[in-house]
Amino acid sequence: MRFLADECCDTATVDALREDGHDVLYAIESLRGVTDDVILGRAFTENRVLLTEDKDFGELVYRLRYPAYGVILLRFDVQDAMSKIPRLRVLLDHEKDRIPGAFVVLDATKARVRPLR
Repeated sequence: MRFLADECCDTATVDALREDGHDVLYAIESLRGVTDDVILGRAFTENRVLLTEDKDFGELVYRLRYPAYGVILLRFDVQDAMSKIPRLRVLLDHEKDRIPGAFVVLDATKARVRPLR
């Protein structure tokens, strides 16, 4: 799968996705300091799922109606941080066909998959 990982995503998550064979464009490496709307637009034009921990993307997608290819919002508390990568891998294994075209909220116990439109 193709991803654009927002600056707020940790390097370990990006590295794990790359190790699993995913194509990950990491904002820290090539889009540092770019605004959220530019990040979302880039992900859309390149057919990349946006991976983020920033809730502001929900407002851009739903309230302001910015186009998106797909979004995964990671919502993990500090005490649950060790489960982030395993939970993301499970999501990708079981829901990969539903992620494009969806806004996914993933936490330590559940994944909510909601259509973008």
